[in-house]
Amino acid sequence: MKRIAVLTSGGDAPGMNAAIRAVVRSGIDRGWEVLGVRHGFAGLIADNFIPLGAREVGGIMQRGGTMLGSARCSEFETEDGQSKALRQLHQRDIDALVVIGGNGSQTGAHALSQADFPVVGVASTIDNDLYGSEITIGVDTALNIALEAIDRLKITASSHQRAFLVEVMGRHCGYLALIAGITGGAEAVVIPESEMNPETVAAELRHAYERGKPHALVVVAEGCQYNAERLARHFEENRERLGFDLRVTKLGHVQRGGTPGAFDRLLATRLGVAATDYLAQGDRGVLVGWQRGDVATTPLTEVVTCEKQLDLRLLEMAGVLAK
Repeated sequence: MKRIAVLTSGGDAPGMNAAIRAVVRSGIDRGWEVLGVRHGFAGLIADNFIPLGAREVGGIMQRGGTMLGSARCSEFETEDGQSKALRQLHQRDIDALVVIGGNGSQTGAHALSQADFPVVGVASTIDNDLYGSEITIGVDTALNIALEAIDRLKITASSHQRAFLVEVMGRHCGYLALIAGITGGAEAVVIPESEMNPETVAAELRHAYERGKPHALVVVAEGCQYNAERLARHFEENRERLGFDLRVTKLGHVQRGGTPGAFDRLLATRLGVAATDYLAQGDRGVLVGWQRGDVATTPLTEVVTCEKQLDLRLLEMAGVLAK
């Protein structure tokens, strides 16, 4: 092993830069040359490589986002696009690739691995929906950003005795909404894994007022059938019957752009260093993640074919604690 490359792909996550830094410096420590790929798989196809030394990654750990940039690339989903990417890797005499990202990124990593190119993935997505890692880079920071917003909104909600709805990111996974709802003391949590219709949400909020609560808060994942927009519309159209409406706050990409906290910096560092460790050992075609309190690997074939399950016991607990 003489030369490796590293790229970030998909949605950015706080802590990606710490992972890049760890890959680069641990690779250099092994005597390897490290190249960075700009703009994900699109940059791989376009031969957009930059040399990365210890100084190039200095001072990036505390920055959100990714210094390498990220981009969606539909061309890479094709055989022709993957062949172009492999050609660039071979022409630059790159011996292995580290892919930092979530489901889409690891699907791309798996495609290269299936073509017999050495690849190691690093688990990074704020959605925490990636099979093979109990917690992924960016999740803790995104949760704390959501929690700060919820805490602030509850103060206003109590002052005005109003009902507020907070929509968090998560696409098809309700992890962020569920954990933010539990830790933020929400009266109702709406997630794709256990949909809740508007009338049930209204009943939960009404019961909160009947129990003497001065406010009511709903946390909803953006990927729900009844997302923030649809819930708010239902409450507005039925305001006279329901007796109240909802004030809506969508956190959106605010959750992605935060300065990574200590947990995400450390997690990213450990996973990044482990990625080079596994490459040095000859391991390939695996995802480096966090399981049972330690670094662990999962074959990329499993990562792209298995679905990570949300512990719905937490949702039941959220309902109990909302009383």
